[in-house]
Amino acid sequence: METTTTPLLPGRCGWLRRRLRLKNPLSSELSGAVGDLGTFIPIVLTLTLVSNLDLSATLIFTGFYNIATGLLFDIPMPVQPMKSIAAVAVSETPHLTPSQIAAAGASTAATLLLLGATGAMSFLYNIIPLPVVRGVQLSQGLQFAFTAIKYVRYDYDTATLKPSSSPRSWLGLDGLILALAALLFIILSTGSGTDRDCAGDGDFAESSSNETQSRHRRRLRFLSSIPSALIVFLVGLVLCFIRDPSIFKDLKFGPSKFKILKITWEDWKVGFVRAAIPQIPLSVLNSVIAVCKLSNDLFDKELSATTVSVSVGVMNLIGCWFGAMPVCHGAGGLAGQYRFGARSGLSVIFLGVGKLIVGLVFGNSFVRILSQFPIGILGVLLLFAGIELAMASKDMNTKEDSFIMLVCAAVSMTGSSAALGFGCGVVLYLLLKLRTLDSSSVALFSRSNDDSETASHVA
Repeated sequence: METTTTPLLPGRCGWLRRRLRLKNPLSSELSGAVGDLGTFIPIVLTLTLVSNLDLSATLIFTGFYNIATGLLFDIPMPVQPMKSIAAVAVSETPHLTPSQIAAAGASTAATLLLLGATGAMSFLYNIIPLPVVRGVQLSQGLQFAFTAIKYVRYDYDTATLKPSSSPRSWLGLDGLILALAALLFIILSTGSGTDRDCAGDGDFAESSSNETQSRHRRRLRFLSSIPSALIVFLVGLVLCFIRDPSIFKDLKFGPSKFKILKITWEDWKVGFVRAAIPQIPLSVLNSVIAVCKLSNDLFDKELSATTVSVSVGVMNLIGCWFGAMPVCHGAGGLAGQYRFGARSGLSVIFLGVGKLIVGLVFGNSFVRILSQFPIGILGVLLLFAGIELAMASKDMNTKEDSFIMLVCAAVSMTGSSAALGFGCGVVLYLLLKLRTLDSSSVALFSRSNDDSETASHVA
């Protein structure tokens, strides 16, 4: 296992060349770049329509974040919306204002920056039991998958992104057939999501001839080289214009004007109490600790919890003041990008460049395109991201570890709170260890008494 502490101020030219080196075919890296958009687009669209989020600032700042984190971490480190803040902003009444959303994001960022700078985050990373982390990952992955299936099955109001009671129709440019076709296409091209570089190796060891085995491997390598997620996303973009041709005349070229938000004391109070408090535990667990664990699982590269925590803090303490959406790193985004072929930081650098171009060319008018994007296709992308994240829990090989993980996941999903599940998982872990420790201590005490009695008889 490779253990690295990412340098914040690299000074070697070779460092940049290594960061810009492809670790997978270009088509796979490009496909992986859009693997997290099933989460990104719905939340950004909802915040823009409901809470007047500055879409142009969000695209430009998250584009810079993607480029910076791709260079810094040398893995496809995702830049995701802070989901708890977004949920509070659009689901509770009254809706949070842009200044209150910014205050919540900045408060969360300051907390993570403090935890990282003081070394407290590294301490938490080292003492939190792995089964508890796996339980949080499993619950997050399954919740993504459940949401994705709802995206596919039901019609959604694009203004609020809430499901209606009516099931999605089979036909149409956002129909069930389109979503199922995208699903089948991704399964046929990527299979179960195994490493594309090793596609087909060992799968046909019992083949009757080397020629047949070679033919099967060539076919799997060809299918795995197809940038399936990128193709599906581009099809979705084309369908946006077909569904509503008036988009062409509504687009305005050039970036929207930047403005610094005025955040009042009341905004700080409302943002912190209503949105930052539920977001902070989720960011600590899913944006830092789970990301570091998952990076070790997927890339055999253990990131510094301190660096990841500081990264989240710095990003938001800059962008939130300009009205950009509060963001973090997320294990679900990392799993989704890996699932579709991303293996290097260059993948998210491509994504960052794309966001910058869109934000600078179309500005806030790009929301007209996003509002027509087929929700069913986003559901398909989100489904694979959720399943990939949930599959990280497959290394729980003992019954005790699986028990802790499943209880943690069940509480997290039932209570809709990763923090609650985390707390229950830690308590359960300590109780099981105490039970073992107590038994061992009694046994050791008993053996000591027996030895003392034997010694006294011998004497």
